[in-house]
Amino acid sequence: MKKNRHPAPSAETITADLMLALGQIVRRLRSEGNPNELNLSQMGALARLERQGPATTADLARMEAMKPQSMKAILAGLEEDGLVERRPHPTDGRQILFVLTAAGAEERRRRGVAKREWMMAALATFQPEEMRALEAAIPLLRRLGNPPSGGSI
Repeated sequence: MKKNRHPAPSAETITADLMLALGQIVRRLRSEGNPNELNLSQMGALARLERQGPATTADLARMEAMKPQSMKAILAGLEEDGLVERRPHPTDGRQILFVLTAAGAEERRRRGVAKREWMMAALATFQPEEMRALEAAIPLLRRLGNPPSGGSI
């Protein structure tokens, strides 16, 4: 029986390295486009509205794991820029729904294209075995971002 010459790295080492690498990727993705453009929280709210349709401030705050007051400020800025608009709730007159506008959808599309183009250009420099390694890591990265229900990190 052969002994493993390279023990698995510790969770602490992997955590530090992974956080650094993911931070670099996120910063690079953020920089694709105008630095005065929307921040991650604003883009997250637009993405939720695009994928899941109209939502209240409280619903969006819950989905984005933030305080309703913070989401209210985000939505106010997006509304001012014409990227979302208010609509009355169809069954509860006390609530307001936020809806993605055509300008909001176009902003999401434009930013998505720029990010995909950067990522594809970066990946074009990788060797086939590196591409396979990245492909194999995707399910693990998804698990990190979406832990099983009932569990918290």
